[in-house]
Order: sequence, then C-alpha cells, then structure tokens
Amino acid sequence: MGSVAPKFPYDDLQSFLAALEADGDLKRISAEVDPHLEISEIVQRVVRDGGPALLFERPAGSDIPLAINLFGTTSRTAKALGVGDLDEIGQRIGELAKPELPVGWAGIRDGLGKLMQLKSVPPKRVKKAPCQEVVFTGDDVDLNMLPGLQVWPGDGGVFHNFGLTHTKHPETGKRNVGLYRLQQHDERTIGLHWQIHKNSTSHYAEAEKRGERLPVAVAIGADPVMAYAATAPLPPDIDEYLFAGFLRGERVEMTDCLTVPLQVPANAQIVLEGWAEPGERLPEGPFGDHTGFYTPVEPFPVMHVEAMTMRRKPIYHTIITSAPPQEDHGLGKATERTFLPLVKIMIPEIVDYDMPAAGVFHNCVIVSIDKKFPKQAQKVMSAIWGLQMMSLTKLIVVVDADCDVHDYREVAWRALGNVDYSRDLLLTEGPVDHLDHASYHQFWGGKAGIDATAKWPEEGYTRGWPEAMRMSASVKATVDRRWKEYGID
Repeated sequence: MGSVAPKFPYDDLQSFLAALEADGDLKRISAEVDPHLEISEIVQRVVRDGGPALLFERPAGSDIPLAINLFGTTSRTAKALGVGDLDEIGQRIGELAKPELPVGWAGIRDGLGKLMQLKSVPPKRVKKAPCQEVVFTGDDVDLNMLPGLQVWPGDGGVFHNFGLTHTKHPETGKRNVGLYRLQQHDERTIGLHWQIHKNSTSHYAEAEKRGERLPVAVAIGADPVMAYAATAPLPPDIDEYLFAGFLRGERVEMTDCLTVPLQVPANAQIVLEGWAEPGERLPEGPFGDHTGFYTPVEPFPVMHVEAMTMRRKPIYHTIITSAPPQEDHGLGKATERTFLPLVKIMIPEIVDYDMPAAGVFHNCVIVSIDKKFPKQAQKVMSAIWGLQMMSLTKLIVVVDADCDVHDYREVAWRALGNVDYSRDLLLTEGPVDHLDHASYHQFWGGKAGIDATAKWPEEGYTRGWPEAMRMSASVKATVDRRWKEYGID
C-alpha cells in the first residue's frame, strides 16, 4: 500500500519552535539586539556555521520576539515539513502521480490509500482564530510595532521578508499565496514587490484594468508547512492551501479577514489587511537580495493597511537574504526534492537533478539523464526551458546517469573534460529572473546548455569514446578488508 502522510505535529509556529528547542536546535537570545543591521550580521554568521534556529526575545524597539533561521539546514527543513528526509515528500507525490490503474486487491487498497490522503487536503474555515485575538484598525495600526529588519546598509529601509501575501483574481476568484519582500514605507503602507512572472502581478493587472482596488492580506508567522508552501513554485491551478494540506496530512484551518474578502491561516501570528489601489506605485528598494547584490529602485504597487490583527503573544517570523550560503538553502532544496517526481513525469529520461545554492537555485540546473538517442541532452535542455519557472534557468549541465549530480567535483570533472565547446555548447536566449542583474535587458537574456554526456558516433564523434578508469571490485574489497593492517588511520 502507498505511503500515508502522518498527522502533522506542528499546529503553529510556537509548537515548531518548542520542538526545535527540545532537540537543542533553537537558541534563545535574551540580550537586546538592534533589528537595524545587528540581527542580520548575527544571523549570517550562524547560518554559515550551520547553526541553530534563533529566537531574539528582545529586538530593540518592539515587544514582539523575532524568530529566524528556521529553514537554515536541510535537516531542520525536513523537520519543519514533518519528514525524516526531504525526498520522502517527492516519493509521496510520485506515488499519487502514477497513472496506472489499480490491479487486484492490493492495487485497490493502494488507490484507496491515495484517496484518503486527498480527503485531508482542502482547507477548512473556522470562525474563531488565534490570529485575531488582538485587533488594531484605522489610525491605531502601526507597523512600527513589528521588529522589521534592515538587513543591509544600502537597503531602502525596513523590509518584512516572510509575509505570506494573499490575493485573488478579480474575475475568477482564484487565490494566490506568495512570498514577496514587503518594504515598509510608513506606519500604514507597505510596498508589494510583485515581480513580472508572479501570479499576484496578474491579479493586480486585472484589477487595475477594471479600475478596481485589489484586496490584500499578509500573514506573518504561519506554521512551517504553510510557510514553505508559499515559496513553492506551484502551477497556477494548484492552490497553496491544498498543497499544504497534502504535506501536513490534515486540513489547514483558515479564517475570514475582518476588513477584506480574503481568508488567512487561523494560526498565524500577525495578519495585515488592506488594499492596493489601481494605478498607484511607489519607488521600492534598493534591497540586498539573494543574488548578493542590491536590486535597483523600481516602482511597485503598495498596500494600505487598514487592519492589523495578532495573537496576544505573537512571534514575528522573518528571513534575511544575501549571497549564498543563506537560510533559503533549505527552502530551495525542499523544492528541488519535492518536485523531482513531477519533473521526471514531464521529462522521463531525467534520472536526478540538482540546483546549486551558489547559483541561487534558478541560475543553474545540473541534470543526469538515461541517454537513449543522439542529441538527447539538447532535447532535455529545451524541455527544461519550457517547464514553468524552470524556464528562468540560465545554465543547464547535462551528464550521464552514472554521475552523481550532487557531487559538484564529479560534475565539474565531466563538464570540464567531456565537452568540446564548439559542438557541445548550446547558446540561446529567453526569459530570466526579474532580479537578474547580469542580463543586458531586464527580464530576458542569454542562456547556455552544456552537454557533458559521453558522445556517440551518431552525434559525429568518430574517435571512439574512451572508457573511464575504474578499480576492480575485488581489489576494492581486499583493501576494505585489510585497511586496518595498513596503519594509515
């Protein structure tokens, strides 16, 4: 029978932090620390050392504790998602995505197991929600109550970096939840960094075309699964709350906002409610982003906050961005492993893939294939560039199935040694990430594909591809058996 998701153990951010602390993976900082740059410098040092999640109990200027680095390691990210290994989620998705019909009683039981998983997916509405225990409206709203960070000296001000931004399409009513940086312009106004490829951008464009304002709700401090789901590159027809319910193994509780026609996670810590007016934009930035460079000032829509609700004792959750390695490494690896089965369904010859953190995940993809015909590597490159958000990939390196794509030394050995760049390098142009500073034109630029597979005569290689050196299995076994005799260790 297919695997069944366990009931998820973390109802909210507090329960996850308690679990981390019980495992010795959370550090409380009781000293007063300045959210202006000081917290950022502390967090970066901890992240680079592979250190624990952090809870700043006394951020200067705020009575609200600040939690950060919750996803800074792959093991902590796996814990956040309720699994022992990030590949487990991908395996569950792969089982559900299998197209085969059940065969026999065992197959029927397996099919029923899959349906039982799906029953737990849809979110459920609750009337009473912890996120609305305290309510501020109108002139009582003051975003300065929150310990928002200025992460880098050149940043345009305070940014709220882990607010789950909710919108819905004005015509279809289709919901979107995304993670966008939110610049605080004043005590009741925040900038909405809605990049050109994002669903919220299309929602706002439709509202603007109609001359309507767009309702917006921002939830800060959702449970860890919902926090991850907001970052996942889901197809437009997959609701983030359905995905979160699938990951949790139980339905996500949601509640109606008080002043806008949207729903938010009932167990969130803080919720901002308001509207984005048509035609209104303010300069946003600069901002030190995950590329390691400041992004320039650009005009973006703004949200006028009309209500701020929160728990009686909320915890503010955020993240910082910088050149890798950084906390988003855990989030990126979760996405890589979670969506591998779906990528393999759409491109069946793929064996495995890796998105290096140093490439900030969308700049480079290393992919291994089970090569069956000439120029198959180039076919795979084209398929990846046509695949949802992977269309933004700038460099694709294709290796044979026997190469471990996660071993960058081996990948480099093949990419540097197996390639005739006059024949095995594919150059093209296409869309790039909104934040890409290297492209000569914003939103589009050059891309490269490297065929580092062994070449065939049918591909024009007539010299006879050499055999790679491998030690015999018997000698390896002998050395393993006698290793202690050599006295090397």
